[in-house]
Amino acid sequence: MARKTKAEAEVTYHKLLDAAEQLFCAQGVARTTLAQVAQHAGVTRGALYWHFTDKKALLHGLCDRAFLPMELLLAEMDQRSGLDPLAQIREISLHILTIITQDSRQRRVFEIIYHHCEKNDEFAFFVTERESRRKCLNQLEKIFKAAVASAQLPPETDTQLAMQAHHAYLVGLMHQWLLEPKGFSLRQHAPAMIDLFLAGLRLAPPIKAKAK
Repeated sequence: MARKTKAEAEVTYHKLLDAAEQLFCAQGVARTTLAQVAQHAGVTRGALYWHFTDKKALLHGLCDRAFLPMELLLAEMDQRSGLDPLAQIREISLHILTIITQDSRQRRVFEIIYHHCEKNDEFAFFVTERESRRKCLNQLEKIFKAAVASAQLPPETDTQLAMQAHHAYLVGLMHQWLLEPKGFSLRQHAPAMIDLFLAGLRLAPPIKAKAK
């Protein structure tokens, strides 16, 4: 009986997360109430509060079962460390852009984070996301520095600016596609878009400002 109760609790937990995922995407986090989540999941409010103390806990649980964008990028860096630096940047970028077209849950989490959630410190996972972003950008800059060391980029390249430009380009593509997925095929055109960025970087890399 205990096992059945645990299994039933697990089913309810995921039903609540599924309901929250759908409602947060449809109407935003701020405009979604816990009562709506419980009703959409087909459970009582008591069942909801047994699993989640408040909306913050619900949102945190939702993001826990899917990679956050920065966590995903950090994981990809570890997987691609054997490639030459710019090839590593290319493969990481392609994976991040294509995964949101293939994994519906990941895509919905991206949508919630980028377009349907107020980014403030009330939601603890945004603190984690900022910490992950700092780690990720530091690691990205190391890859750009490796590209300079291997003569893929000139020695005067401003690697911090290159890193920031790459990050902004990647996030901008995701934002734009999530706003209007039918506007263009991200899965089809991601390689050309990343190659365009890298070609521009090779042709005209950002140059360090000369010391006065």
